[in-house]
Amino acid sequence: MQYKTLDAQLSVSGQVNADDVAALAKLGVKTLICNRPDGEAVDQIGFEDIARVAAEHHMSCHYLPVQSGQVQDDEAAHFGTLLATNPGPIHAYCRSGMRSTTLWALSQSQQRPLSEISNMAKQAGYDIHGLATRIASHGNNFGNHVLGSFDVVIVGGGAAGIATASSILARQHNISVAIIDPADVHYYQPGWTFVGAGIFSPSQTAKTMASLIPKNVEWIKAGVAAFDPDRNSVVLEGCRLISYKRLVVAPGLKLDWAGIEGLPETLGRNGVTSNYRFDLAPYTWELVQNLREGRALFTQPPMPIKCAGAPQKAMYLSADYWYRNHRLNNINLAFYNAGPVLFGVADYVPALMKYVEKYQAQLNFSHKLVKIDGETKTAWFEVAKDNAEPELVCREFDMIHVCPPQAAPDFIRVSPLADAAGWVDVDQHTLRHLHYDNIWSLGDVMNAPNAKTAAAARKQAPIVAHNVLADMGMSKGIAHYDGYGSCPLTVERGKIVLAEFGYGGKLLPSMPRWLLDGTKPTRLAWLLKESMLPPIYWKAMLRGKEWLVKPVIEDA
Repeated sequence: MQYKTLDAQLSVSGQVNADDVAALAKLGVKTLICNRPDGEAVDQIGFEDIARVAAEHHMSCHYLPVQSGQVQDDEAAHFGTLLATNPGPIHAYCRSGMRSTTLWALSQSQQRPLSEISNMAKQAGYDIHGLATRIASHGNNFGNHVLGSFDVVIVGGGAAGIATASSILARQHNISVAIIDPADVHYYQPGWTFVGAGIFSPSQTAKTMASLIPKNVEWIKAGVAAFDPDRNSVVLEGCRLISYKRLVVAPGLKLDWAGIEGLPETLGRNGVTSNYRFDLAPYTWELVQNLREGRALFTQPPMPIKCAGAPQKAMYLSADYWYRNHRLNNINLAFYNAGPVLFGVADYVPALMKYVEKYQAQLNFSHKLVKIDGETKTAWFEVAKDNAEPELVCREFDMIHVCPPQAAPDFIRVSPLADAAGWVDVDQHTLRHLHYDNIWSLGDVMNAPNAKTAAAARKQAPIVAHNVLADMGMSKGIAHYDGYGSCPLTVERGKIVLAEFGYGGKLLPSMPRWLLDGTKPTRLAWLLKESMLPPIYWKAMLRGKEWLVKPVIEDA
């Protein structure tokens, strides 16, 4: 018998026999629960026989038989009562352990978050994606909680979501569109690098969500708990239901600050900062101005992350300030990257290396930040080794800029929309879901192998808008995404290496090379980043104006 642990008090398994009961007793198990009906298989040991052996080992034994694939809410409630009223540890069994896991998951719906229940079941080897809606609803009857039904529902009011809504309505006015997002404020996140360098003020990067939701779009100010794609519905927190004919998933990604031990406790103090958070970017600038000597570390976690160039942008702009103020010789500058290279597209690396040399920055590849102690100003890195166990090294710092690990949001990772890694599973060219024909996804949350940048979302939004409408019979042909993304690498104040590329690292410049060579630092690229991209974002991208990103349409 192989048993799996769900939590500290409960383990599950397939059918047990007398020897298994004896083994469980030796492990300290006090209670057995049988969830398999007698007579389900010809070689099955009946409950009475198991109960007799359990009694010999002073274990209580309960019979709660459940038909395979037909777990009822009252059965889950009964299971929860057994867990609460019997001594532990408890072991439940059925044919494979799946029914027992299902009963446990449903019984925990009002005690634990959906993401925690799903992750615990997944770690035990059980996939409960199909239960997400039931768990999120706590057994409620959705018929009394339907909030609305729309032609197109968009999950996420960030850059990708609002741009897609605007592009849809720019093409077709007579359809109903809703955006689901609980946030009050919308941020221009590409601007936070400039906030951390004293170039932008924080207020330049934020506007109210209400001011940006397109006219004729219903804003549903709520969080998403689960998806039920078989019923074309989204379950909101609070057990309300939104129905859709077409669904667009664009909630962005999750910054996993807790993925680095000690980081949440010291962020924003002790010299620990990050431009990946609105309230911390000003602290970056404060640290840069005040540092006159010592050690400054900049970190980058494993991919994928949003704007993969941002961690080194922070390093370059900080170093440029220290260089211009004649402090750099007194500052030990180091970049710690969990990956193996400075930048993923080789054409841009020579220009970047010139600045690495100019700023005397030490490059450390295959170094993943795993722990930080702000009080002692010490950081620990796990160093990957070929054909050997990782090595743990520690480094002291006076200032450290941290880029956190990143993942899909919890409600995405535990949903039936996700791939094995937790990202929404799409065709990388049409951005249509691989398993659900009326669902599309774009932005940071989906699994196409492109750079996760605002520029990518700007290119993707018209493509998704066209393809959704084509599926509704309102447009002709199919738009294809080439993987375009852009990363303006701010190597010094006044110059940028403008990386523009698509799938496979293919260079996809927006301007002719004689005007702007993206592989070299230019002032024109800086002008574009500082003065042109913010208004393009606020006044064009979010309003459905598709300058330089009109999709190329091919026959279906």
